[in-house]
Amino acid sequence: MNLEQTIEVLKNGGTILYPTDTIWGIGCDATNEEGCNQILKLKNRPEEKSFILLMDSFQMLEKYVPEFNEVCYDLVDLADKPLTIIYPTSKGLASSVSGKDGSVAIRITKDPICLKLIRAIRKPIVSTSANLSNQPSPAAFNEINTIIKEGVDAVLEERLIEKMSVPSQIIKIDLDGSVKIIRG
Repeated sequence: MNLEQTIEVLKNGGTILYPTDTIWGIGCDATNEEGCNQILKLKNRPEEKSFILLMDSFQMLEKYVPEFNEVCYDLVDLADKPLTIIYPTSKGLASSVSGKDGSVAIRITKDPICLKLIRAIRKPIVSTSANLSNQPSPAAFNEINTIIKEGVDAVLEERLIEKMSVPSQIIKIDLDGSVKIIRG
């Protein structure tokens, strides 16, 4: 599908397979519980495992994350590659996107395709790797399992032949500013 058709699928609560700023991802509107549950079932993923979300700006992040340490602004601004930060709490998101402790993993993306998707629906989108649970993340579209390709409502046919880069760095930052590196 093209970008406009994929946006309509997102607006209607559907799931998509799309290229992100890191790897191929499965996504949906991160405020839509039904779409998030579809992704959990498709990936055969445990419910207690949270998702990474993509947002377009700190303005959007501030709408969904009520409180966080100000060092996050600097970390995102200074990051030289995609950086996912785990924030302590969230609001207004589907419950299945948060961790057991209420934390939420968010990356402010600079990828033009991801930005178009987010801005078109005016909400964050889920960005979980396009693989079955406990399987390796595919580096290219042709490595994605057929179950995933056929299990989503739309495949965004952008950058199909490109190899994607590696997953983002993930760090957890508590309100007191303490940092824990989850994935370097």
